[in-house]
Amino acid sequence: MDPVWAIGLMSGTSLDGVDAAAVLSDGERILAFGPARAFPYEPRQRAALRAALDRARALGGPPPAGDGVIRAAEAVLDATHGAALAALVADWPRDLAGRPRLVGFHGQTVLHRPEAGITVQIGDAARLARRGLPVVHDFRSADVAAGGEGAPLVPFFHHACARRAGLDAPVAFLNIGGVANVTWLDPRIPDPAAACIAFDTGPGNALIDDWMAARTGVAMDRGGRAAARGRVDGDRLARLMPRDWLARRPPKSLDRDAFAGVLAGMAGLSVEDGAATLTAFTLACVLAAREHLPAPPARWLICGGGRHNAALMAGLAAALPGVAPVEAIGLDGDALEAQAFAFLAVRVLRGLPTSAPGTTGCACPVCGGRIARPGPV
Repeated sequence: MDPVWAIGLMSGTSLDGVDAAAVLSDGERILAFGPARAFPYEPRQRAALRAALDRARALGGPPPAGDGVIRAAEAVLDATHGAALAALVADWPRDLAGRPRLVGFHGQTVLHRPEAGITVQIGDAARLARRGLPVVHDFRSADVAAGGEGAPLVPFFHHACARRAGLDAPVAFLNIGGVANVTWLDPRIPDPAAACIAFDTGPGNALIDDWMAARTGVAMDRGGRAAARGRVDGDRLARLMPRDWLARRPPKSLDRDAFAGVLAGMAGLSVEDGAATLTAFTLACVLAAREHLPAPPARWLICGGGRHNAALMAGLAAALPGVAPVEAIGLDGDALEAQAFAFLAVRVLRGLPTSAPGTTGCACPVCGGRIARPGPV
């Protein structure tokens, strides 16, 4: 298949906004990166999405059709994703050959319980497709149906990035969003299904964000400044570490709020000491993940919002070799997940796998995703 421009739309577990980014790909190679923009949520929009997560968690399964809380959240998703797509298309650079032909729409994960065979993403792909482009969506269900965890789904894109950058030794991509996940890959192996091992390491920014929101009204520890001023409570950290989770062999994945109970263990700490202890919690989970990697990676390339947290990055750099943001190999760490779903959309269009036993634990390589078309097929 000739390469096509695809636009990826991503709203992650950090609930900070919609990322939109374009990739030129044939589903195997990345030929070029196109425009990328971030569209932050307003506080009321973030509150509607947070309410949907709380609703799905309380139900413990897919919300019933017509649920008012979910409908309110989907209205936010429809408006914000539609506006993001329209803005990227309207501002398409004149010097790029070709126009967007496809959209990869992740939707918003409101519940992820792979142990029960449940993963729920909300958002109306058919409505988005009425804007004129085919929309690939529902990336996770087929993987879960094949016995997989449904996450993480970015490893094949990481593999393509590593090969585009000319890397020639095993590397680890560490994505720190609301949840943190790692992809270990050997770029010398052409087939991503054979080259990649991936799994969630533990919380990323979620616990830190929720702590700061509850204590300060600000949705994050910007730059890691609060953690840098605080002291880690080593006794609490040791008591709260999820040893069973850390010892469990991958593949494995987490819901955003899987460790929400840890926040109760911060009671009595100052804002700064709590931020420092939760940052150390995320770091300790990442370091424990090394036990599950096939071989030590030569480099650790950090993406996601967590790479803006100086306290977290300092801890990673002190403990791991070759720690650097993905910008070190010419990538845009803020756009990477949106770019990944643009790339995966092209793979779905071609019928290529989007996950494999080594990345999600599915029984065999799976081509996830369904296509909503703007008109009759």
